[in-house]
Amino acid sequence: MEENVFEQMAKKYDTKERIKLAKAIVRVIRPKLHNSKSKSLIDYGSGTGLVGLELSDLVDSVLLVDSSKEMLEVAKAKISHKEITNSRVLYSDFTQETPELKADIIVMSLVLLHIPDTNKILQELFNILNNGGRLLVVDFDKNDKITHPKVHNGFSHEELKTKLSEVGFKSTEIKTFYHGNRIFMNQDASMFISSSIK
Repeated sequence: MEENVFEQMAKKYDTKERIKLAKAIVRVIRPKLHNSKSKSLIDYGSGTGLVGLELSDLVDSVLLVDSSKEMLEVAKAKISHKEITNSRVLYSDFTQETPELKADIIVMSLVLLHIPDTNKILQELFNILNNGGRLLVVDFDKNDKITHPKVHNGFSHEELKTKLSEVGFKSTEIKTFYHGNRIFMNQDASMFISSSIK
């Protein structure tokens, strides 16, 4: 009986569209995690773990961090269901307070656009990373067709590079890797991946 509740909750969050985007994101991140078997990874704004849990075989540990308790319950159910031994969840919002954490890799996919103070969250993530650590950000390219009071309309590569270097990252590479129909507020859009080294 309990399984059904979780499946219903998972279905509510893990829509076909989200699963499709997550698969594209996982495909572009996985090659960047070669030789990361000894590394710790935080998936910030992990939701139900659609991205983070698909990377758990490449790293030593995965911590799924989200400010939605319900989504983390779904993630927890997936962890036990799939018997993933190196992953756990943390209910937290780093824009409010940052716990004492350290990680070698932080992944943040389709989260930055929801955070009003971009610089603050990038600074918090920079502080959590170990020296030489890496921040992987996946988000939408800037899209002028989109205006929303609570959501950034994507990011220009130059603008984001500047923000990342202001925060202290040594180097950043950004490239667009995916184009989709109606994937961003019902508009056609493209996603980029940004990789920065502390």
